[in-house]
Amino acid sequence: MAPAFSAQVPALRRAALRVRWVTAALFSSGILAGNKPILVRDFVRSALYDPNHGYFSKRAGPVGVLDASIRFNQLEGRSAYIQHLDKLYKKHDIAWFTPVELFKPWYAYAIAASILRTANLSVPLKIYEIGGGSGTCAKCILDYMMLNAPPKVYNDMKYISVEISSSLAEKQLETVGEVQSHLSKFTVEHRDAINRPGWGRTDPHPCWVLMLEVLDNLPHDLVYSPDQVSPWMEVWIEKVKGSLQASEVYKPLQDPLISRCVDIIGMNEDKASVSEKLAFAAKGVLSKVFPKPRRAWLPTGCLKLMDTLHQALPSMSLIASDFSYLPDVSIPGDRAPLVSSKNDGKTSDHRNYFDAQGDADIFFPTDFRLLEQIDHNCAGFSKEQKNPGAFKPVKKRRTIILDTAAFMEEFGMPLKTRTKDGYNPLLDDFKNTKFYLSVPTHNVPTHSRRN
Repeated sequence: MAPAFSAQVPALRRAALRVRWVTAALFSSGILAGNKPILVRDFVRSALYDPNHGYFSKRAGPVGVLDASIRFNQLEGRSAYIQHLDKLYKKHDIAWFTPVELFKPWYAYAIAASILRTANLSVPLKIYEIGGGSGTCAKCILDYMMLNAPPKVYNDMKYISVEISSSLAEKQLETVGEVQSHLSKFTVEHRDAINRPGWGRTDPHPCWVLMLEVLDNLPHDLVYSPDQVSPWMEVWIEKVKGSLQASEVYKPLQDPLISRCVDIIGMNEDKASVSEKLAFAAKGVLSKVFPKPRRAWLPTGCLKLMDTLHQALPSMSLIASDFSYLPDVSIPGDRAPLVSSKNDGKTSDHRNYFDAQGDADIFFPTDFRLLEQIDHNCAGFSKEQKNPGAFKPVKKRRTIILDTAAFMEEFGMPLKTRTKDGYNPLLDDFKNTKFYLSVPTHNVPTHSRRN
């Protein structure tokens, strides 16, 4: 193993007192026990999900639940909607409302309609939802199936929520139980969806997997390069000797998950033309004179989850929705996260990802083209493409990426979320969110190949 070298994060020097407090919490909780460094993804996972100090465990209700649906057709326009939303946030004293909650039941109805339009109804419908929040999506989809699907589809269907939070798991049962007949079709499995053993044996049957605002809160890793041409290195976090501060440690790529993610993205591929190589050489000279550090955040948690899903549910159809970009991000790096906290109704953004502790959420944008690459890679398509042979590789997934507005216009009922003057917050205010749909092609190779 090549020797590692470390460097203080510049932001630490600008906010030393705050960082000492944050990192002290890390040390006392055992995350950075002793001098053992941890990968950034382990820090993110702990910051969000640790049962003692994680964001989703410390906050009693980071996700809001509305008492009743918003009657958009009774609001005059955007100004009235913003005022109404402000009152709701102050009344419930929560961090945020999910789109499925703000636009219930119409948001979930659109998802249910897309499933009903494309599902194979000759087999019992099975839906998995990962990170089901308060259970609003599950209840609304079950409502839709009860009202619109053939009776046999509703009577035979199964809806399984895979929920890491015990308190949210209980809340989901309460929400879905508002309709008695739903309970025989609904179960909650309190576990981490990323862990393969929790899924049991591989299920080859068709099913649907829903991930709404899940990808943004999955663990990510960070890679670093000191200039424009040096190789990427993985970032670790360690305790500064004799101090309560933390520093980053940069090591050559060695973690299998990080290395695989780098390969999927093609960050180290050399496909340059002669002219591009000459320009690269010139850049190498400039990088020595004017070095410009590079940082990139990698969705390694997404990669691990997709690996697990494709192994456990190889015939799944997937619907995911999330942020495609985030505004006003001050943390450096490609695909960098927002770290945000909300107190007394006021939102504060942090400049350092070390601040993602306690009441501060950390969430990431989703590169949907990269998600597509990861999806195909985990399904085995990319592996087959790279194997030499006489047979043409089989594409195992069909995927489509839609803006939220396009998805809702295709499958939803946009008139239901429109105000009196024509303003529609679901179509107009969620331009930085997208839907990702992925279904198996059902193509079967005519030959066998040992991988």
